[in-house]
Amino acid sequence: MATRRNFMLTAGALAVAAALPLASFAQDVTKIGFVYVSPIGDAGWTFQHDLARTQLEAEFGDRIQTSFVENVAEGADAERVIREFAASGHKIVFATSFGYMNYVERVARQFPDVAFLHATGYKSGANFANYNARFYEGRYLNGVIAGHMTKSNVMGYVAAFPIPEVLQGINAFTMGARSVNPDVEVRVIWVNSWYDPGREREAAMTLISQGADVITQHTDSTAPVQAAEERGVYAFGYHSDMSKYGPTAHLSATTHLWGDYYVQTVKDVLAGEWKPTNLWGGYQQGMIQLAPLNDAIPAEVKAQVAELESQLTAGTFHPFTGPVVDQSGAERLPAGAVMDDETLGKMDYFVQGVASRLPSR
Repeated sequence: MATRRNFMLTAGALAVAAALPLASFAQDVTKIGFVYVSPIGDAGWTFQHDLARTQLEAEFGDRIQTSFVENVAEGADAERVIREFAASGHKIVFATSFGYMNYVERVARQFPDVAFLHATGYKSGANFANYNARFYEGRYLNGVIAGHMTKSNVMGYVAAFPIPEVLQGINAFTMGARSVNPDVEVRVIWVNSWYDPGREREAAMTLISQGADVITQHTDSTAPVQAAEERGVYAFGYHSDMSKYGPTAHLSATTHLWGDYYVQTVKDVLAGEWKPTNLWGGYQQGMIQLAPLNDAIPAEVKAQVAELESQLTAGTFHPFTGPVVDQSGAERLPAGAVMDDETLGKMDYFVQGVASRLPSR
């Protein structure tokens, strides 16, 4: 059973709850909390995490009770929600956005008997682990398709924030496209938000007006796909299958599958065997998948993508295999070398083929 939490605990109640050992909350049903950065809706980042939450309910039935708070900003409100989950007897808390990381770290120290899981971050602790998906794998495949389908050789990318996770996606998409079409260029517009349909639509429309005939995004709403459908260009959804918002435009999407990871985490906690192990999973772990390919994509392109998917699943292909050259022409990775995870996690540049510049810091 799921509950949509409306936390109104007083400061005094929180103080008492924080002072009590977790044994005071002894219960037959294990309570699990989810913190969402955007509305659940029916597509996108939060929707995919909520699908995983419902998978938990189907798997464990009345052994668990899940609660969620949606549309939680990455600030003081996030810390309040995370702390109130822990203080109200939740044994597991999934915090599902990058900007929650420091708040999870702080609250985790205060509640050592609660398991905290944070999505897309890089910090961890004694009762605090992070998990992420290798989004760039799907991005590379989207780029391969885009490189075949573009006629203008201009592609548009609606992006949230210039952090390594987003830069990996932009660069992988560009490298995938240029692997089949060296004349491609990718233009990026930053909207400085994970979820802002108005800004996302405006950015997509601007990119289309600049000649982009393929649009993709690292944002949460369906607005870029809808804009592409309206303007008669192609698009790739993100996080989940967004084809119903652009049946003609939507070529595919990089989708994220969190359910199996959530199920295994809860099994480990219930068995008393959970350890804060960090995970960065991709095709090999079943955490990345492409949405169905549009019939407009030629059969030979579909076959090429299927072969690349097989290689990703087998671990015989890595999108960031050298040479990797940045915008300035500097070699970031020599030919034949494979970029390691530590280097990927520090990515702070655009590769050749991206026409835009990174924001100045």
